[in-house]
Amino acid sequence: MRPTLPWIIAALIVTLDRVTKNLVMDRIEVGGWLPVFPGFGLTHVHNTGIAFSLFRDGGWLSRILLHGVILTAVVLIAWMALRHGRHKLMAGFAFGLILGGAVGNLIDRVLYGWVVDFIHIWVRVGGRSWSWPDFNVADSAITIGAGLLILGELLRAPDEN
Repeated sequence: MRPTLPWIIAALIVTLDRVTKNLVMDRIEVGGWLPVFPGFGLTHVHNTGIAFSLFRDGGWLSRILLHGVILTAVVLIAWMALRHGRHKLMAGFAFGLILGGAVGNLIDRVLYGWVVDFIHIWVRVGGRSWSWPDFNVADSAITIGAGLLILGELLRAPDEN
């Protein structure tokens, strides 16, 4: 397996994340809505918190701590990619996705103080609608990468260390 795979994947995710967020910021007003097809639309939301807007009401000290925690996570993920990502294709791909997603959202936090979210998914069942919190490419990459790591562990042979 190529030892550069996690870094290539991370760079692609950061690039795709920046391009899509810039397109949204240029074309959709904050709070705006653009329906694409039933169950999927584009929005422009500023998320000052973390996943699902947790901790969004914190002050400047909580934001500094949040940046520190995220930066520490990025360094830890990069170390894990160096250590484990070159051994297996799925792990390398997964670490690249997670690293790229974490860096993509960290760039937003450093530049703006919030993360641009723009993907809005919902489902209608009967007379009710359920909506998933808005997210972005970086969030998707982190989620898919984590899922791949879990899947890799579940598929790993019992005698592998």
